[in-house]
Amino acid sequence: MANNIFMRNKVQLGIIIVLLTYIGWKESDTNPEAKQQAQEAVQFGPKTAETDGEKGQDAFSPYQVCIIRVPDSIQFAGQTISLAEPDLRERLDRELHVNANWHSNTILLIKKAHRWLPQIAEILKENGIPEDFKYLPVIESSLEENARSPQDAIGFWQLLKGTAKDMNLEVNNEVDERYDPIKATEAACKYLKKSYEKFGSWPEVAASYNIGMRGFERRLEEQKVDSYFDMLLNEETARYFFRVIAIKEILENPKKYGFQIPEDQLYQSPRYEIVKIDETIPDLVEFAQKYHITYKTLKRHNPWLRDDKLKVKRNTYEIKISLDPAERFETVAQELAKTN
Repeated sequence: MANNIFMRNKVQLGIIIVLLTYIGWKESDTNPEAKQQAQEAVQFGPKTAETDGEKGQDAFSPYQVCIIRVPDSIQFAGQTISLAEPDLRERLDRELHVNANWHSNTILLIKKAHRWLPQIAEILKENGIPEDFKYLPVIESSLEENARSPQDAIGFWQLLKGTAKDMNLEVNNEVDERYDPIKATEAACKYLKKSYEKFGSWPEVAASYNIGMRGFERRLEEQKVDSYFDMLLNEETARYFFRVIAIKEILENPKKYGFQIPEDQLYQSPRYEIVKIDETIPDLVEFAQKYHITYKTLKRHNPWLRDDKLKVKRNTYEIKISLDPAERFETVAQELAKTN
């Protein structure tokens, strides 16, 4: 009897395997778009005759790893950088493959970039900073307003307290403007301009952002070179610029790397009412309720408010009040009334 049961189970298992194989074959056969994607090579830079075959598979299809051909050169802030040196090619190779295949993280970056990068690009343009610098905060903080490093660098641009104050940001127990993406970007522009005055090269400005101007300059002098690409650096700084390039390439060409995110899944820029404050607010919970939003919603859109009150001495503050119906009390009350 035991043998009969065993044989019956084997037959059932065989039938299941055959059915699953048939279903998989039919789906791939009836989905020409997926089939086409699987046959197309992922190219970064000029196309070559060898896109697949004995020298490696460059083709990418959904649910497979992405193999990327590294170009001979890259562009950053209008400057062409040769990748003839094996070390530079391998550094970019690493960052492209890590980020193109780190799907969950890169999907979230693409979604958040849709909300924030146009605003950041506009501020950079107004300050004469090349647009490619909008990818620095993506690397620095993953576009998280509340990002904090072990060294207490804060916000999108990971500004230290002293640097922030030098760039005229307010930093204290109640207000920390490093958490404000817009003001932090304006402050970062001042820093980047000073860095360009010192180094005279935008790639060097970008590369030095990770280690600081003084640290970068000291290592140039110690190693008797004049370029980031000729320096021996710690792993984080050595990877930094190439992480920026990899993220730039993927965010500018997401579909090329298999990231096909519907428009309605991208994060949108919220609509606000701006309330100017020139008097102390003793209780931000009551303040939020006055404008028909929760304390959580108030802090979500104004992360620079670091306490539950706001003392006003000399400055005038601008507080964002969400106009999203889903975040306002009166809308919730109206919806409840409809259902009753």
